[in-house]
Amino acid sequence: MPSATSATSAAVSTPTAHPAPPQAAPPFFLPLLAVASAVTAANIYLAAPLLSLIARDFGSTPSGVAWIASVAQAGYALGLLFFAPLGDTVNRRRLVTVLTLLTTAALAASAVAPGTGVLAAAVFVTSAATVVPQLLVPLVAERAPAARRARHVAAVIAGLFTGIVGARVLGALVGETFGWRWVFAGAGVLTLALGLATTVVLPSRHRPRTGSLLAGIAALPGLVRRSPDLWRACLRQAGMFGAWSALWTSLTLLLTGEPYHLSTATAGLFGLFGLASAVVALPAGGLVDRFGAAKVVRGAYVLAAASVPLFWLGGHVMPALFAAALLIHAALVASHVANQTLALTSTTAPAAANTAYVVSGFAGGAAASALAGPAFDGFGWSGVAGLAGLWLVLGWGVTAVRGGRR
Repeated sequence: MPSATSATSAAVSTPTAHPAPPQAAPPFFLPLLAVASAVTAANIYLAAPLLSLIARDFGSTPSGVAWIASVAQAGYALGLLFFAPLGDTVNRRRLVTVLTLLTTAALAASAVAPGTGVLAAAVFVTSAATVVPQLLVPLVAERAPAARRARHVAAVIAGLFTGIVGARVLGALVGETFGWRWVFAGAGVLTLALGLATTVVLPSRHRPRTGSLLAGIAALPGLVRRSPDLWRACLRQAGMFGAWSALWTSLTLLLTGEPYHLSTATAGLFGLFGLASAVVALPAGGLVDRFGAAKVVRGAYVLAAASVPLFWLGGHVMPALFAAALLIHAALVASHVANQTLALTSTTAPAAANTAYVVSGFAGGAAASALAGPAFDGFGWSGVAGLAGLWLVLGWGVTAVRGGRR
């Protein structure tokens, strides 16, 4: 490995070599972080349930503006790549404050966007800046008792997926009643309030900046190569999240078009099935603590594979969509709890490892979302289901082959 990469890797991991004595966080810190995670996830997915309303306002079609959903995921992945590694090296309190203010400003710009171009740019900035929970998840894992680490991580993940449900359900209802612009405006208010509240309770830890931003990013590939566990967690979650993203971000197109013709608000209620993710998160954490991450991920992939044909059938039979939605959410959150816990404990630089993991997952999701619109236009809902199945095959197959060779 080149010496430059070794140097930058040391820059990422140095802070963990001489850790400062941890300060006790207030008892409500974990619940607050879970709620902040919910709002963060909602910010990323605000546009998905509003596509029909946005298209009508700008004189387009829902499939013609579906690319905005993939812009949001790409922005989040880029924000994680640039900002999340700083969790190992800088004052988290100051960074959280700056990102909260930037996210609020971008949400305000989304609310007054005059066209799809400005809206997409504002959504991109919103998603890139709304990475606060991923800066703090390594802190949660660091402070949790070893025997309950996965359950503490799962509490934050439960909040995150609850936010996804809220974005679809509440976003659709508010958008249908008051207009899609008010959804972005309300999200800005919530983001500002929760972000500043998190800043206040965040344990103060002043650390000198070590290395540069680009050095931390350059170290990530080497970090992944040196840790087979981290590498597998990254690819398997990219496959899982890509499959979920292809199906979930395209679902509004199916429900508001042929054969169902539901209103945007009614289609948004379908997101209540996503509550399965919040219900599954904490039990999944317990299973990881007891049986290990590998077994939980394997079971999650089985559930996801079973959901794909049900989603395909759901293009004609509504009850099949109900069952598929429950399965895919249970699979996604169980896989996420297991893989993220594995990533956080696989190296001596948890913030950098978490960055590599979450960036990989959202990159897989963004790519699948970008392809889902053309797949729906060209092949209908069957094309979207086929795309989701392909992502699962790639996510598991590549790691299985590579693992066998090892």
